[in-house]
Amino acid sequence: MTPLLLWFRRDLRLDDNPMLAAAAATGRPLIPVFVADAAVTGLGAAARWRMGQAVQSFARSLDARGLRLILRRGPALPTLLALAQETGAGGVFWTRLYEPQTRDRDALVKETLRSQGLEAQSFDGHTLVEPWQLSPASGPFYKVFTPFWKALQARGVPSPVEAPARLIPPATWPGSEDLDAWRLGAAMNRGAPVLARYAEIGEAAAQARLARFLAGPVDRYAEDRDHPALPATSGLSENLTYGEIGPRRIWHATPPGPGGATFRKELAWRDFAHHLMFHTPHLLTEAWRPDWAGFPWQGESDVAEAWRRAQTGEALVDAGLRQMYVTGSMHNRVRMVVASFLTKNLITHWKIGMDWFADCLTDWDPASNAMGWQWVAGSGPDAAPYFRVFNPETQAEKFDKTGAYRRMFIAELSPEPGPDALAWFDAAPRSWHLDPRASYPQRIVTPAEGRARALAAYEGFRAAGQG
Repeated sequence: MTPLLLWFRRDLRLDDNPMLAAAAATGRPLIPVFVADAAVTGLGAAARWRMGQAVQSFARSLDARGLRLILRRGPALPTLLALAQETGAGGVFWTRLYEPQTRDRDALVKETLRSQGLEAQSFDGHTLVEPWQLSPASGPFYKVFTPFWKALQARGVPSPVEAPARLIPPATWPGSEDLDAWRLGAAMNRGAPVLARYAEIGEAAAQARLARFLAGPVDRYAEDRDHPALPATSGLSENLTYGEIGPRRIWHATPPGPGGATFRKELAWRDFAHHLMFHTPHLLTEAWRPDWAGFPWQGESDVAEAWRRAQTGEALVDAGLRQMYVTGSMHNRVRMVVASFLTKNLITHWKIGMDWFADCLTDWDPASNAMGWQWVAGSGPDAAPYFRVFNPETQAEKFDKTGAYRRMFIAELSPEPGPDALAWFDAAPRSWHLDPRASYPQRIVTPAEGRARALAAYEGFRAAGQG
């Protein structure tokens, strides 16, 4: 009956947590631990701040159940070994993640723990199904979403597990570090209080968010989800990122009907991204399609910086970038427009955009972020053709006809801007010298010019025998 160390990472919840349920079922004392290793300290500024908030909330949830979350900082393997020796723990349980560096780390942890006579078990629960559990007859993995989606529906999604009724604490607790001393939010500077206004942190908040969505918006999700000014989406990507709610719980709680079916498909897209990252890890770092490795993307430039600062003069693009900087998220339809504008209208490398999103999003997910950027850029799996250029004017006319979304986040477009628009100036670095009373900037490129530029680059690429 030696204690078990429960190594929590992106599964900061009690409900629908197969690892926690299995550990509780052993009847052994449980010692939850969170390790701030390079996978945590290397997060982007917004995600690192939000991780700290998630850890703090989860620690309170455990405390209410008679457990403590032990905090340690350092490389995972020596930290866990030291903690096992200190507590007399007989093993370590954790939930699997699928990024290549994380998989390498976890494989070494498991091998080393077992070689020293300790139990080491990993569990599912981060995705609907494991990335290797779906495969076509013609190959090892799916490269296109539609057959993946059909296979997922045919297989079915496992039922969520309930939160354990009983959690047994150890006779004595090891020491824990101070979360505030880690300063996970330091890089946010004055942006942290702004983000805090919009974040819905912790398991209880995630469950409440799901309940609100299922109480109404899900019924019109298929019709309304592309309209950014409407409260039509669930917002649960933030909570899924830190495991404050389980994807299987969401899946099985979602009712049938057109809205529910469309919403479930979005959950499946998240799984598809992890499926691709697992089988083709270069998705995160280089063109997924090898023939796109030589495309003449531009690197850092003044226009890339104008894009980052939401000063492109294209209102839908700037509104999306400001929404992200202020709230930590961005409407999905607008994400596609914003990404298309950078990679096609400005012919700028998708990695520049991907890295900016990683620094600014509180709902950052490595697989979804990389797949989304490569999908829009044309270099990724199941990609949009390069000649499909999102026109921000026509997208705004179709999905933000009244301009409500653009005015919501761009102060310069309103005589009396609202709090969301003004929050941008509270959060942005002072070095940008932004002023809500200034005139809205002129376009750095018109949609017609941007499209012509993109198509010319693509034709030159093809003429050179590539693409």
